[in-house]
Amino acid sequence: MEILSQLIFSLLLGIAAFFFIKSILRLRFNTTLGKEILETDNKSQRWRNVFFLAFGQQKMFKRPMLAFMHLIVYLGFLIVNVELLEIIVDGLLGTHRAFQDTLGVFYSTIINVFEFFAVAVFLACAIFLWRRNVSKVARFQSPEMTRWPKLDGNLILIFEMVLMFALLSMNATDTIIINGTESSQAFFFSDFLIPLYSGLSLETTHSVERIFWWAHIIGICFFANYVMYSKHLHIFLAFPNTFYASLSPKGGMPNMPSITNEVKIMMGMVADGSQENPQIVTFGAKDVTDLSNLSLLSAYACTECGRCTSRCPANLTGKKLSPRKIMMDTRDRAEELGQYKRINGADQHDSKNLIKDYITDEELFACTSCNACVEECPISINPLSIINELKRYKAMEEAQGPSEWNMMYQGLETSFNPWKFPPSDRMNWAEKVNNIES
Repeated sequence: MEILSQLIFSLLLGIAAFFFIKSILRLRFNTTLGKEILETDNKSQRWRNVFFLAFGQQKMFKRPMLAFMHLIVYLGFLIVNVELLEIIVDGLLGTHRAFQDTLGVFYSTIINVFEFFAVAVFLACAIFLWRRNVSKVARFQSPEMTRWPKLDGNLILIFEMVLMFALLSMNATDTIIINGTESSQAFFFSDFLIPLYSGLSLETTHSVERIFWWAHIIGICFFANYVMYSKHLHIFLAFPNTFYASLSPKGGMPNMPSITNEVKIMMGMVADGSQENPQIVTFGAKDVTDLSNLSLLSAYACTECGRCTSRCPANLTGKKLSPRKIMMDTRDRAEELGQYKRINGADQHDSKNLIKDYITDEELFACTSCNACVEECPISINPLSIINELKRYKAMEEAQGPSEWNMMYQGLETSFNPWKFPPSDRMNWAEKVNNIES
């Protein structure tokens, strides 16, 4: 029976690892649909960003209480799952608490630390569920947060609570098997659950302990693979995203290399290759393949927390623009196109595009490029970079935009200023100032 249990455990672990690796390859393929533009300069600053923003969650502490609870859940997820090492050893070798004899008196202390974080994670998740479904925090009630996004947010919290309860119950029933219904004083927090199981026979208690043991490891294997399709993928991707995020000042808007090259070619200068055979370029982005791979990485790293949308001036004034939705749409489109290319070939493209099929002109043209969304994001995601690339495509490839844009373009082209003043009149204001001063 023990050998059969070991075989089943090994098979479970192998299947979970197979699908996890398969998901990693899928994500790698989808994020490389974009252009290769990952910056690695100033590595010391980039590693500081990883430590303070991704690991330390520095920007979240603008709201200290929420940040503290989120940090508890995050640290609890990391620390509690250290116990998986012992569970894996026990499952593979058929042992029971393999590290107990090795660690001696320190074993109970370590387990108590795990249990403390398990309780803290359970309580924090319960509060987050309350905020989402009872108090209904405004940023979780946006139109893009219905159906699957809402269900996903709730499922992951419930799932973590179940995992923590299974861990505590496993320890409680194990204590009953070893010491009877009396508290062992070894595992502080799980001892409070002993009364729940004290009325069971020893044989039933042993079965319950095994059920919770299997529930915990099966739950972890399922959780690891579920996360790869969930917004909680940011658990892993926040680190590379903060490392590769642009270090340029947020107010700066980078020039388009394609425009620079075109200008150089017009002036008779060599630009990134042969002047005689200039490549046909697309200005801006129409689909995810025109975006940078950093933008696609950011789309998968998005936590859907809605802090960007809650600070967007356009959204606050009733316009349809939601930076969170921009990131969600980009991720959904990358998923769809990636699946299509994996089935039909990497050089194939379906009939859809990110513009119009996912993101409307109304959303794009509502953006004022204020960078509020960029400043607010806890893990350095830049929705504005995607919005700007899509707007550039609309303006430069399709010659479309609000009438105010077209008036400004005409003024710049004919009068070298957006107001269509004759160039000779541009300094009239200075003469008026001189007259007033004199």
